[in-house]
Amino acid sequence: MAARGCAAAWRDTLAELLRDKGALLLIVLAPVFYGFFYPWPYATEVLQRVPVAIVDLDHSSLSRQIVRYADASPDLRVAMVTGDEESARQAMWRGEIEGYALLTRDLRRNVLRGRPAPVVVSTNGSYALYNKAVMTGFTAVIGTVSAGVEIAQRTARGQGRAQAMAGRSPVGVSAVALYNPTGGYGSYVVPAVALIIMQQTLLMGIAMLAGTWAEAGRLRAPASVWLGRVLAFSTAGLFAGLVYFGWIFWLQDYPRGGNPLGALVLLLCYAPAVSVAGALLGAWLKDREQALQVWLFTSLPIAFLSGFAWPVESLPPVLQAVRWIFPSTAGIDASLRLNQMGAPLADVAGSLSWLAAWALAGFAALAWWMRPRDPGTLRGDVRSA
Repeated sequence: MAARGCAAAWRDTLAELLRDKGALLLIVLAPVFYGFFYPWPYATEVLQRVPVAIVDLDHSSLSRQIVRYADASPDLRVAMVTGDEESARQAMWRGEIEGYALLTRDLRRNVLRGRPAPVVVSTNGSYALYNKAVMTGFTAVIGTVSAGVEIAQRTARGQGRAQAMAGRSPVGVSAVALYNPTGGYGSYVVPAVALIIMQQTLLMGIAMLAGTWAEAGRLRAPASVWLGRVLAFSTAGLFAGLVYFGWIFWLQDYPRGGNPLGALVLLLCYAPAVSVAGALLGAWLKDREQALQVWLFTSLPIAFLSGFAWPVESLPPVLQAVRWIFPSTAGIDASLRLNQMGAPLADVAGSLSWLAAWALAGFAALAWWMRPRDPGTLRGDVRSA
């Protein structure tokens, strides 16, 4: 009897989900739409050819070499060469450039005499990606020019070129990004934000549908009916997860497939945990519109609390504890390790156990809270489910 009621509730909830345009838009269509729309701005992955200026106060062969190397850098595009720092600063304020390098007077003379010859780089710190590209580009350019000067000085003292190069850099460094080979911003942010998109859309859609049940007097039901409802929501969540892990990441060519079976296990834990959270939220609010009003503005705080955009260690101790309330915290941690890094399940057992415990404890609370109050309500809720 209970199994039949659960199966009927699962089937009826899916049918009602397809009929409810608002819930259908949030739970099924929005994740697919976001899967195409959200990665679009990051399609180029790596920021290149950022416009910069060079303030040349030295007017020497060395400063002209720096200008040529900067314009040849894949990170930089020299849009202005000037002898007036104020004009470069004004251009940065107008948004024409994102930074500039100041080549001081007597730069070449100081270099040849072995004196300190600093190059000051000023950037627009309002935009982190622009700031990183400008600083990285100028650092590489100045480092290359500096190495060339030192090698030339060593060869002038009688060393062979190979010996001079080895003496300039006796220990070589080869940096390889294992799990984000392109170093792209999209490959960094989208796989993590995908779990938040799945959570937020599923939470709001479920809460809206629960609000409809509350308005119709159908919110209270036996545990078997709520189990069928949660399984129906989990089915929709599993569909969204498979779209991201199996299609969107492949379409956008993000790092993926490190541990596909582990990622599937994650979805089987993540979707029920989020579904239970959405049902609890809807049972608490009991209103369709309030579900959107209350939850719509939580995405940004949840993203910062999840630990991928901001170091967890920098959060206040209270927030470090509060962030585990949201299933996305454990979901993002496990997803990045399984799908991008190829970690075994044992390495994410803690996160998966937390999601499973969240789902079981939340469902127990939901079934007790929303239990029918009397036999008449029980029969009515079973028929209306």
